[in-house]
Amino acid sequence: MIHAARMTAAVEGDVVLFLIGMRLNKPWAIHKWLPVARAMPRMLRELYQNPALGFMSHEMWFSRTLILVQYWRSLDQLMAYASAREAEHLPAWQAFNHAVGTDGSVGIWHETYLSKAGAFESVYANMPPFGLGKVGPLVEAKGPYRSAAQRLASGEGAN
Repeated sequence: MIHAARMTAAVEGDVVLFLIGMRLNKPWAIHKWLPVARAMPRMLRELYQNPALGFMSHEMWFSRTLILVQYWRSLDQLMAYASAREAEHLPAWQAFNHAVGTDGSVGIWHETYLSKAGAFESVYANMPPFGLGKVGPLVEAKGPYRSAAQRLASGEGAN
């Protein structure tokens, strides 16, 4: 559903923004990058099926460099998932290191940002729920939420 009005996400509490991706350095080496690409959907399914893990939502873009933006409730939950022996991530990471390692065929990367409550804001116009707008309820960006400066200054409610 597309919201024509200017909206903002009313996300309460801290949010961990986790960016992760891969780069096809040797696109013809399908046997190297395809297993890496197939691992992420398994992880996402697992995360959506287990909300207690702290994963809230994601967005993804495909190109030579795949970019996946993830929203997590806490850094502790993200780190716990990354190291959980019974979860999908650790075996995928071990398989990558065994099959690709540092041979240069497939690049992988991630960045983690800790966003404290009240230190982030959002706005969406003519958009379906997206990004933080899929994490918290969407409210109209009017009154105290009209501008980015106002949303950040409020420090509460619609961050």
